[in-house]
Amino acid sequence: MFNFCSLFSGSSGNCSFVQTSTTKLLIDCGESAKKIVNSLEDIDVNVQDINAILITHEHIDHVKSLGTLSRKYNIPIYTNLETLNAMPEQIKKIKTDNVHLFDYSSDFCIGDLQIHPFPIPHDAANPSAFNIFYNNKKISIATDIGHVTPEIINNLENSTFLLLESNYDSNILKCSTYPYHLKERISGPLGHLSNNMAGTTISHLINTGVRNVMLGHLSKENNFPELAYKTVMEEIIYNNYPENSIQLSVATRYNHTPIIDVV
Repeated sequence: MFNFCSLFSGSSGNCSFVQTSTTKLLIDCGESAKKIVNSLEDIDVNVQDINAILITHEHIDHVKSLGTLSRKYNIPIYTNLETLNAMPEQIKKIKTDNVHLFDYSSDFCIGDLQIHPFPIPHDAANPSAFNIFYNNKKISIATDIGHVTPEIINNLENSTFLLLESNYDSNILKCSTYPYHLKERISGPLGHLSNNMAGTTISHLINTGVRNVMLGHLSKENNFPELAYKTVMEEIIYNNYPENSIQLSVATRYNHTPIIDVV
């Protein structure tokens, strides 16, 4: 068993769940502790069985309940030093021996899962994406990406399952009520990934064997699920791949997705 479930995904909060028969992980916890506990219960998982929480970066939509969950349920957290130092309000709630630091020079293991962190461009202290390996299969989680780098592409190639950001539609963003500086931040090199760029990235990855992708971290104001799906699929078709070359889905904002069996 190697499963993935997006519990929450979007600009209002992010939390993903990965499990094998013996190991259960959360990736980020950007919703309230109560909502995350209830969402886990909906998929028949007890929060007390969570082995660890991986943190991508310190923004509130990714760490809102980190301190509360770790303290209340004695859950270890895994982060890098720069991210740790950038979230003092969360860290002061967490037991020192539950803080585990990683860097990009080496992989680490949690239970029977091998974790490979890698850097992504975003306006945070030291943001990370993750490859999670089990039995020669790979789940990749990569959101909050200002632009796609060769290193990101290399790490996403051959993923068995991929959660990839598809944050905004460029035309909607241009016409939105956001102030100019925020529009520039979102569309800038340390901001977020547009629907078109997500489609371009996936088109390349199809050529490496990627067949199952979930679009995530959609903006509430500058995107909507049907548009993200349509734009990405049109980009894939434009790049000469048939529609059935990829299993494409969209993560939901306020509810968990179906559990995906990574095969």
